[in-house]
Order: sequence, then structure tokens, then C-alpha cells
Amino acid sequence: MSNKKASPERTTAPELEEELERDDAIIGVALKYSAVALLLIGSAAAGAWWWLRPDGSVDVTEAAPIELPETRVLPKVELPSIPFTDVTESAGIRFVHENGAYGEKLLPETMGGGCAFLDYNGDGAQDILLVNSQRWPWDPTPSGSPEATHALYANDGQGNFRDVTHEAGLTVSMYGMGVAVGDYDNDGDPDLFFSALGRNRLFRNDGGTYVEVTDSAGLAGGDQEWSTSTGWFDYDNDGDLDLWVCNYIVWSREFDLSQPFTLTGSDRAYGRPQDFEGTYSQLFRNDGDGAFTDVSEEAGIQIRNPTTGVPMAKSLGLMFSDFDSDGYLDVVVANDTVQNFLFRNRGDGTFEEIGALAGVAFDISGNARGAMGIDAALFREGEDCVGIAIGNFANEMTALYVSIPGTTQFSDDAIANGLGPNTRLQLTFAVFFVDADLDGRLDLFAANGHLEEDIAKVQASQTYEQSPQLFWNAGAAHATEFVPLTAEHLEKDFVRPMVGRGASYADIDGDGDLDILIAATGQKPRLLRNDQQTGGHWLRLRLEGNGTTSNRDAVGAIVTVEAAGKTQTRTVTRTRGYLSQCERPVTFGLGDAEVVERVEIRWPDGTTQTLTDLAVDQLHEVVQADVESS
Repeated sequence: MSNKKASPERTTAPELEEELERDDAIIGVALKYSAVALLLIGSAAAGAWWWLRPDGSVDVTEAAPIELPETRVLPKVELPSIPFTDVTESAGIRFVHENGAYGEKLLPETMGGGCAFLDYNGDGAQDILLVNSQRWPWDPTPSGSPEATHALYANDGQGNFRDVTHEAGLTVSMYGMGVAVGDYDNDGDPDLFFSALGRNRLFRNDGGTYVEVTDSAGLAGGDQEWSTSTGWFDYDNDGDLDLWVCNYIVWSREFDLSQPFTLTGSDRAYGRPQDFEGTYSQLFRNDGDGAFTDVSEEAGIQIRNPTTGVPMAKSLGLMFSDFDSDGYLDVVVANDTVQNFLFRNRGDGTFEEIGALAGVAFDISGNARGAMGIDAALFREGEDCVGIAIGNFANEMTALYVSIPGTTQFSDDAIANGLGPNTRLQLTFAVFFVDADLDGRLDLFAANGHLEEDIAKVQASQTYEQSPQLFWNAGAAHATEFVPLTAEHLEKDFVRPMVGRGASYADIDGDGDLDILIAATGQKPRLLRNDQQTGGHWLRLRLEGNGTTSNRDAVGAIVTVEAAGKTQTRTVTRTRGYLSQCERPVTFGLGDAEVVERVEIRWPDGTTQTLTDLAVDQLHEVVQADVESS
């Protein structure tokens, strides 16, 4: 027997044809038998059906009725009338913002316009500060007008204002952006820090007169920095106010002009922040002797792009709140075209950036938005959840990140509660929570306005001037939680379009409701007096810390008010919105409640103070007690 494998034999063509014919014959026979078999099986089945067929009646089983879910019956909502009256001219405000625009289309021209309410002279009335920019030093346009400066207007207590800029020492010209108001030296009067394109400035209040102390305080910053929103807070709980400064982008006129920014393909347009490098925010620790130390790096707030290693932030909005209830103020920063930041205060002088982990960094699709202004509050009645509102660019909805109670995990509820669809078209800068009708629920205000005067040429849905918006809080039980109010409810003065930027609120006339100031870029501001007549009661508290273990302004104090079975909580801070500061007193709308059962204050140093039997419809001055009281 051979060990070799047998080789396959070749088959000739004639033999192959015979083999194929033989195979076809076999297959044909098989198919015939299969057909016969199938026919027999079919006949047998038909016979069986005939033999066993029913008697002609058909049994029909009725389908069980489908149980539909109960229709949710929503509470009937009657929208309130909250008329606002434009009193800018009649109140004596003559300010016009100078942004320097004369044709080169430089990006800083689009961004400025901060404002603040403050009691600069201690008379109890809320005064107005308006931040100005200036003409560019290379502007060839001849001008016989005086140099643009900031403006300070003193309030007579009835809502009438007098220009006191010169006598207060604030006839200052700079390319200003925003302002931070705070008593950094704990002497009882509000000092002012101005952010700017270029050198920042600090002015100490000496009994109603401002003296510049920028250099001795060490707060000038870099000559090439572009600083935006800024605010005072006590990050280390040592009893004095420290300073956070947001910086936007690395900017120069030469780089801006070198970029081919166009709107229609030929005419120059304002540039995009994506084409400029990012920067860092800055944290300045108050050393207690009038000087400050930049602790940004050691505090861990200098965030770099993990891929490129370059500074990531392009910061415009700033807000302070104790999100994890550990007694230390955390920081939220709204960034333009890059992710937002949430800095959790570790309590040891350092911060951990957890924006992406917390769910506030991006939109629901994981994209960064053009974020500007910001505010945060416990806005939902009866629920311990924080809402963070952030105004975004045109065709991007305003964000409303809402926390899971007791956690720092947020989800964007803007679409679900009706806010998102009604803000998609607007380019929103300032946002803040405000109880406009004193019903005890926080409403949401937005200042809007585009960057480009000719935007309608390329986007029919857009305009340069845009109407401010007020979203009434209908309550969590209603499907549309935030309902946009129209001119029917707000009057025409409120909704008249403008190029809105910064915004603030205060009670300018002592009637308990909150009036609104809207700053603009390159235009006049708008002072809107709240003329609501809902009959809602109110309570206003002006807190004063002891100046040693708690800062004098009580920034970071948490106030809880109980009235008529409802509880409201506010955090004391002036910093909210965009480039701006709100009044220091805290306002609680009480609706029909005529009695306040209890007020609890947790001061910045952790001590608590309880007050009872406070009269409604009044402003109460509350000084921190020496010892814990109950």
C-alpha cells in the first residue's frame, strides 16, 4: 500500500456533461416526488378541516377595554400684571455708555456695560453706579465731548437721582467692563473694584468719597488682561472679603484686525471667541492690611485644556453659593464657547473643579455654549434643589441646571419647564432670579441684545436690539414652570428692544418691590420702576456681620424665612447677572401672609441667629449677635 496520497483525477468535458445531465435527471425525479407528497399532505389537511369544520358560527372574544392613564389636571394659572415704567429720564439718569466703536469692529466694543446698586453714602437709599468704557486711543474721529467716565447717581430715597460722580471721586476714564461692590476693609461702607480691558482699579470708600488704592492693594492685574465679571466673597471664612476676577480671552487690536471676520462675505464683522486663546480666572486673598495676594495657582483655579495644556477659560459670568452645604462658598463660572466651571471649595484654601461631573459644564448634547450671565437660587417652592441659570448665545437656549436635592448633581431642565424654547432666539447676557410680584416664588429676568447691528441681513430671525424678558414662576405643579410674560402683563416700557448687557435690581423707592436697571453697550441704560399692585406682602433684611469672624457685608450668610407654612431661603451675595452687582438687602415676597413666624440666619462664621415676630412690609436691620441665639 502506497504512502502517497492519491492525486485527484481530471474529468474531461464530455464526461462532465454526462455527469451534469445525470444529476439533473435525479433532481427532476426528486422534485416530482416532492410535489406529489406536498399535494397529498395538502389534501389530507383540507379533508380534516372539512370533517372537523365548525357549524358556521364564529366565536368572538371581546377585547378588554384599554385603561388609559389619567389626564393630568393642571392648576389653572392666571398670569399676574407686573407693569414696569421706564423712569430713566424722569429719575435724572443721563448716562450714555461709550464703547469706542467707530468702524474697526473690535470685539471688546460688544461686551461692556456693567452696573450696580449700592448705598455708597450710608443713608439707606439704593444709589446707582454705571460702568463706562471709552474711545480708543487710536480713534481718528475728532471729538469735542468730554472724556467718558463712570457715573454715580445718589438716590434721595424716593427714586430720584442726582449725579455725584465728581464729588464722590469717580470721574475716572478707563475701558471698563464690570464692577464688584464690597466692604473689603470692614469699615462699614462699600468699596469698588472695576474690571477692565487693561488695568483694573480699586477705590476705597472713605465716608462717601472714593480714593484709588489699586497699587497698594496689588489688584491692577496685567496691562494686557481683559477682565469681566468680578465679585467679593470670603472663600476662607476668615472674616474679610476676598476677590474673584474673571478674565475673558487673550486679546489685542492687531490680532483682532488680522482675522478675516465677515458677516456678509465682504463687510467686516465682530470676531468669535473661538479664534482667541483662553485665560485664567484670578483669586486674590485679602491679607487684612489693605493688600491682597494672588493665590490663583495654589488654590487650584487655573484650569488648562487637558489635550493642549493651554489655559481653557473664557470667563464672563460669576456666582457664589454653598452648593454642598459645608459652610464654604463654592464658585460657578460661565465660560464663552468652552465648558462652564463649578469650583467646589474644599475648605482648606483650595478648590476642585467639578463642572463636568456635576452636569453644569455642557448642554444636554455635550456641547459647550456661548455662556454669559449667571445666577443661582433655591427657586422651586418646597424643594431643596438649587437652580443655576446661565444666559447663552443666540440660537442656544438659556440653561437651567437643577440639582438633585441634597447633592451637587445637576440636570438641565430648561426644556422641561418651558424656559428653553422661549429663549432660543435671544442672545442673553444678564440673568437673575427676582420675585417681581412678591408672591414668594422667584421669577427669572433676562437682558438680551445681539453683537452685530446688521445681523438681520444674514439671519432673519435675529435683531440687534432685543426685548428684555421676565419669566413668571408658576410653580413646580404647572407643566410650564416658567411662563414668559408679554407687554400685556409688563407694559410696553419693559419689552421695548435694546442692546442689553449688565442688569441689576433694588428697591429704589421704598415700596418693597424690586425695580430693575438694565445697562447697554453704546446706548443709554434703562431704569424700570416696578409698579405692581398685587397686594403681596414682603420682608426685607439688611444683614451686618460682626466684622471679625464674619465679614461686615454678611456675604455668604444664609437666610431662611417661614411664613404661612411656606419656607424660603436666600444666600446673601451681590454678585449675580453679568458684570453687575445687586443691592445688599435681601427681599422675601410673602404673598398673602401677614405674619412671619420665624427667620433663621446662618452667618458666614457658622453661628446661627433666630428672629421672631418681625413685622411685614418693612426693612429690618439685623446685626450679628455676639453669641448664638435661638
